[in-house]
Amino acid sequence: MPKMEDVTYGAPCWLDLATSDPERAATFYGGLFGWNAEDMGEEYGNYNILSKSEAGVAGMMRKGDDMQGMPDTWTVYLAVEDAAATAEKVKGAGGQVMLDVMDVRELGAMAIVSDPSGAVVGLWQPKEHRGFDLVDEAGAPVWHELLTRDIAAATAFYGKVLDVEIVDMLMEGGPAYKTINIDGKERAGIMDAAEGILPEGVPSYWNSYFGVDDTDAAVAKAQELGGSVLAPAEDTPFGRFAVLADPMGASFAVISVGE
Repeated sequence: MPKMEDVTYGAPCWLDLATSDPERAATFYGGLFGWNAEDMGEEYGNYNILSKSEAGVAGMMRKGDDMQGMPDTWTVYLAVEDAAATAEKVKGAGGQVMLDVMDVRELGAMAIVSDPSGAVVGLWQPKEHRGFDLVDEAGAPVWHELLTRDIAAATAFYGKVLDVEIVDMLMEGGPAYKTINIDGKERAGIMDAAEGILPEGVPSYWNSYFGVDDTDAAVAKAQELGGSVLAPAEDTPFGRFAVLADPMGASFAVISVGE
């Protein structure tokens, strides 16, 4: 089982779902990925840890009153050494702090920010909770990418705020694509989604991919469980993938890791 043994600052380290129906979401993702949901109790706002074989892969919470009217959504968190200092860098780089830095007891500190293209992303300063327990296999996170309407602004922003290298990925055809590289490894992607990728009215956003053994089977299972298909399955050099939505509308991608 691939595990994240160490924190890689600047890279995605966690993600969570803000949902209008935690019970139905737990049933959906449990049926699709084999996840279990564990309520951490009132002291943590009844936040749920979603796990596969006792390894934490994501979190889930009920949308608060301040989020009513907003769509259900997954939020990606980037690991940072100092959440408060990084939030200040966000302001200086043209972004906005949407949720000020707050301590999450002994687990860590967090903030929610938006980049200059409007994409929302979390910052996580790890303490006892260091992030994913499991990655890069079926039922676990595999990849995270920003679909942005302003790739130049996004590239400058994340390079400055995270102090990371962002390089062009050479691909034949298709939109421009860059990767966030840390210690010589590709950690996340940034896609130019301004033309023909994002539907009219859909803002820039971070998308996460979960591994599956069989993409077509996962698409069929998601529909059986009440989900929907936003982009049908197609082959890529990195695996067969599809974009789905859970029954409440939160979007995510699945990609084959079984071949």
